Parts: sequence; structure tokens; C-alpha cells
Amino acid sequence: MWYQGLLQLNGWQILAVTLVLTHVTIVSVTVYLHRYSAHRALELHPALQHFFRFWLWLTTSMNTREWTAIHRKHHAKCETPEDPHSPVHKGLTTVLRKGAELYMEEAKNEETLRIYGKNCPDDWVERNLYSRFPLAGVTLLAIINLALFGVLGMTVWAVQMMWIPVMAAGVINGLGHALGYRNFECKDAATNIMPWGILIGGEELHNNHHTYPNSAKLSVKKWEFDMGWMWIRLFSLFGLAKVRRTAPIAHQVEGKQTLDMDTAMAILNNRFQIMAQYRKLVIKPLVQQEMHRVDESVRHLFRRAKRLLSRESSLLDAHNEEKLQRVLAESQALKVIYEKRLALQQIWGRTSANGHDMLHALRDWCHQAETSGIKALQDFAITLRTYSLQPAPNLAR
Repeated sequence: MWYQGLLQLNGWQILAVTLVLTHVTIVSVTVYLHRYSAHRALELHPALQHFFRFWLWLTTSMNTREWTAIHRKHHAKCETPEDPHSPVHKGLTTVLRKGAELYMEEAKNEETLRIYGKNCPDDWVERNLYSRFPLAGVTLLAIINLALFGVLGMTVWAVQMMWIPVMAAGVINGLGHALGYRNFECKDAATNIMPWGILIGGEELHNNHHTYPNSAKLSVKKWEFDMGWMWIRLFSLFGLAKVRRTAPIAHQVEGKQTLDMDTAMAILNNRFQIMAQYRKLVIKPLVQQEMHRVDESVRHLFRRAKRLLSRESSLLDAHNEEKLQRVLAESQALKVIYEKRLALQQIWGRTSANGHDMLHALRDWCHQAETSGIKALQDFAITLRTYSLQPAPNLAR
């Protein structure tokens, strides 16, 4: 029948096609716009680049330079009033409901495009088609959908139009800075919404991305899955992509006891993983130990102590800061490990430009930890000495 379109598909078939089409759009955003254009974490074959540009023009009307500039500004100004879509300042509801509007508003800011939109496509096709007629693509898509799928083609088109504004602009920019878990205490509020990045191509792993923004792979833990990384590996297999950077690997050499320049550079390079280990090996066991020691009347304060003691200090609001201070007042041991955590973070923040100063500061930190009388802290200092820029040599013959 004419109202079923040229393909004559039933409802379930159209649903399957819609999911495939929206997935191609997600891949275009996460691989091309995000990891390639905004962060240069990989290289893409020119033919693949242009396919993604064409597909995004057809399905979203998004412009490479605008998206790239806005995303780079988001990282540069994250969680500040200048962040184009921070739920911390604009409100979670606003970002969830009006993520696309926030994007379009910032796209009109010529200063943003000038500062953050460098090294983006500026060829004849970009100037004379994609940028000049941004709505022509989605209009053409509506006609194609109507012809192929009939009346239901308008539903397919509507889903395609809403997919990125809702799933990416809303969910990632909103929930990705409000709800979820954090592998790493980066400076902003980014979270991993879920460990399996399938629906939004791996962008669900937002905390990992904000910790290592220039990594082509967004998954870090063994149990996390990044669909975008799967596509990058597939493209690489066919010579269509080349990975430039991934998150650093924390190498440890068993039995290594010397804290030398190699160790200091390895600690700096892997500082986020190291602080995650500090939370696991020092903060967690000591909180559990202190919960059994303190009086019943204040034990409730310690139920969230692990999170408070490991949370990035700038992200604590007044209420949580007050709870943290009450915990520290009840436990001298927790006060010591909290102060040592801050001191360790200050070392690479203050001395990273001078390797010798950092080495001296790390040696001093380890000495203080080893003489603290707190076993978890002493063991962690020993662990720090085992880090190296290179993996342990393979002695097997």
C-alpha cells in the first residue's frame, strides 16, 4: 500500500531500522565529533570523516565547528558560569529539558567559535552546503523517510530528530554531571551514568572521559564497556582509523623500593588511578575500622565518610563540608589520612613543572606516611614506590 512506503515494512521492522539509524548517528557523534574533532584522540580516514559529516548534516543539522567549539569550551570552563551546559549552574532540569536550546544559543557566540573552533572543516562542501544550508539535510531526510517508510516515516524522522537532543545534549550533559558513580575524583562533577556504554556509544562513561579527555577509549575498568571503542577498533582493522592516545596504564614493579625520578613521573602520569587506590586501600578500611571504635551516638556520621573523605574538595557543598568536619573531629586517624590525601594531591598540583621538586616532595610524603603509625598509610607508601613508567621486564625465557 502507498502509505507503507516503497519498502513495505511492518511496524517491528521499522522499529529495528530506526534503532540502526539512530545508532549510526550516535557513532557519528561519539567517534567523529567527540573523540576525533574535539579531542583529536584518533585519526580518521578522509572518506570516513566525510561520511560522518554528511550523516550528521542529514540527521541532525549539526555543524562540526560549532559542536567542537562548544564541547571544547565545556571542558575549559566546566562547572563555571561560562560552561555552556553545566547543570551545576543552569540546573539539572534546564539541561535535561533544554539541552538542544543551550547548544543553539552557544552556537551563536562568535567568540566561542573563534577561540575553540580551530582546525575544523572549511572546504567547499562545508562552506557552500553544510554550513550554508543546515536545515536542508533534515528536510531531505524527512522526504526520504516518507518515501521509504510511508506515513510511519514521519515517526522515524521525529525519533531521529530527538535522539541527540535527548540522549546526548540532555542525558550526558545533564545526568552525566549529576547522577551515577565516579571512578576518579576529577575537578568537575562528571559521573559515569552506567558502566555499559551502549545506548549513547560509550558516552555514558562521562567521569572517565573528563578524567582522561584525550583518550580514544572511554572505558577504564575491566567490567566497563565502550561501544564507541568497539567501532574504533573495527575501523582501525580496516585502516580507516588510527588511535593516537588512550588513558595511561599504571605499571607497578613488584619488589621495587626506590622512589626515583621514574617513579615520580609514573605517579604524576597515573595520579587519578593512584588516588582511586588511596580511596580503596587507605580510606575504606580505616573508615570501617573507626566505625567500630567510635561511640554509637556518632556512628551514623561515618556511613558516608568514605565518600566525603575521597570527594574532590571543590565539589563539597556547605552541608557535606560540615559533615566532613564532624567526622574528622571524631577521629584523629581519619583526620590524618584526609590531610595526607590533600597533601599528596597538592604535590603534583604545585611541583609537576619541576620533576626534582616533585621527587623531593614525594619522598617527604612517603617518609611521613611510613612514620604515621597507621598501617594502611604505611602500606600505601610502600605501594607508591613500586610505580614505574615501564612495565616490569619479562624474565621468562
